[in-house]
Amino acid sequence: LHIIANNQLGFTTDPEEGRSTRYASDVAKGFDLPIIHVNADDITACVSAVRLATAFRQKFGRDVVIDLIGYRRFGHNETDEPAYTQPLMYEAIKEHPTVRDIFAAQLIEEGLLGAEDAKARSEAAESRLANAHQNVKASAAHAPQISRPPMDATPEPDIKTTVSAEVLESLNRQLLSVREGFTVHPKLARQMDRRKTPLAEREIDWAQAEELAFASLITGGIPVRLTGQDTERGTFSQRHLVFHDARTGKRWAPIQHLVGASATFELHNSPLSEYAALGFEYGYSADASDALVCWEAQFGDFTNGAQVVVDQFIVSGLAKWGQPSRLTLLLPHAYEGGGPEHSSARLERFLQLAAEGNIRVFYPSTPANYFHALRRQALHSRPRPLVIMTPKSLLRLRPSWSRLDDLTIHGFRRLIDDPMMESQREDVRRIVLCTGKVYYDLIASPLRAQAKDLAIVRLELLEPFRTDDVLALIAKYSNVRQLAWVQEEPMNMGAYWHVKRRLEPRLPKQLTLAYVGRPERASPSEGYAMAHEAQEERIVQAALSQKPDSAGPPGSG
Repeated sequence: LHIIANNQLGFTTDPEEGRSTRYASDVAKGFDLPIIHVNADDITACVSAVRLATAFRQKFGRDVVIDLIGYRRFGHNETDEPAYTQPLMYEAIKEHPTVRDIFAAQLIEEGLLGAEDAKARSEAAESRLANAHQNVKASAAHAPQISRPPMDATPEPDIKTTVSAEVLESLNRQLLSVREGFTVHPKLARQMDRRKTPLAEREIDWAQAEELAFASLITGGIPVRLTGQDTERGTFSQRHLVFHDARTGKRWAPIQHLVGASATFELHNSPLSEYAALGFEYGYSADASDALVCWEAQFGDFTNGAQVVVDQFIVSGLAKWGQPSRLTLLLPHAYEGGGPEHSSARLERFLQLAAEGNIRVFYPSTPANYFHALRRQALHSRPRPLVIMTPKSLLRLRPSWSRLDDLTIHGFRRLIDDPMMESQREDVRRIVLCTGKVYYDLIASPLRAQAKDLAIVRLELLEPFRTDDVLALIAKYSNVRQLAWVQEEPMNMGAYWHVKRRLEPRLPKQLTLAYVGRPERASPSEGYAMAHEAQEERIVQAALSQKPDSAGPPGSG
């Protein structure tokens, strides 16, 4: 039942200015729903309307809208004077009897209540309210000074997220199985053939690591739900959790038919409304507290269409209402020449909103760490929303792929040391810190091989930020003289300021955190490919050279 509490808040905006239709409920006509208009002054009619709506819903399984038309007797608050803008309406309201008076008069007229009895009941109710008010005022001086539920920002515990090789090999075989007579699209069949090679004999890409994480959870008894605008196939045609018969069009989702699965896997393509979809998934995650509920943006940029849900619920729901959630946001993010609307999930916004352990922000550089992050989120004893900057071009970049040992032996990694320099740390004079896809831009450059005194360290878990862990890793390089943060995003975006504020005050005296990246910008990225490529080349050269700079002056203002 959808009840519109229509109290005609029109003293700031008239109905003809607030909507283009006669009734506030007219939006429901587009869904072919029954609408019941009822006068809020008529208590008997209100009860009848609810009974009728409930009976209709139970009989036909359809939604019903009740337009409860009333009014507001006073302003928004004690200082408001609605008569300033609606003098005639509020003169009429002033003379209009209250709902209580109307109902009492009706009962008296019908002989169900005497006038004196009605007056006595009203006075008794007023007396109870007055006494309660006095009790509240008297107790306020002695009330405990707790304005909100306590937040927990203590270091998070380590969680076992590895899965045995035998289990993963079994799951992989099942995830590639189809019913007899089912015709897989030829191009997809070739991808499946590659994946049929035992995991131990090849690399594991991002989509397969994700699918194995989901499968390992539902066979372990943890429900998983994945929704978004293009989740079945994947925005970049990488996922294919649902197969479509090339001859009949029938569907088959192997992940929903796993042997031994003791929990459900829900998969839905959502409407093209980030606001509606993300709001629904937050509510779902709040109720299904033990499930891994994931919402994926088609591109991370589109999350701005649901910013209200992020601000009002996801990042602050625990602090405001004590409402935990382990909702996971999958936001494709990377600068790859796609332009301002297809480059940035606004990493900086989530980092700015992070405080007191309210959310987790993760930017993985390997499929294995993505695998562990999903399992960690589902198994964590401290439910918090998780925001993941997910890959785009890395989905098919072989140097980023993982080995089976990374899933079965090595667990979740908050930061990743430079594998090239771990055995020769005494030669390192410069350290570059970065996160996500830019790491592969750096190591792909010919300049990387020439920079023999440089270590590139990846920060994967950006929030909660473990300053001690980063400092401990830097301390292993005893001869370091330069430290820089490298990012694709402009200086006023990305993770730079988040890292700088936490790290720089505690660095050794000889070190400061230099910046390498795009200068400050109003728009997230360039609008055409040549400008993008020029910026990427400049960032890589500056990061790998002996004297890193800001890759351009900051904007004025």
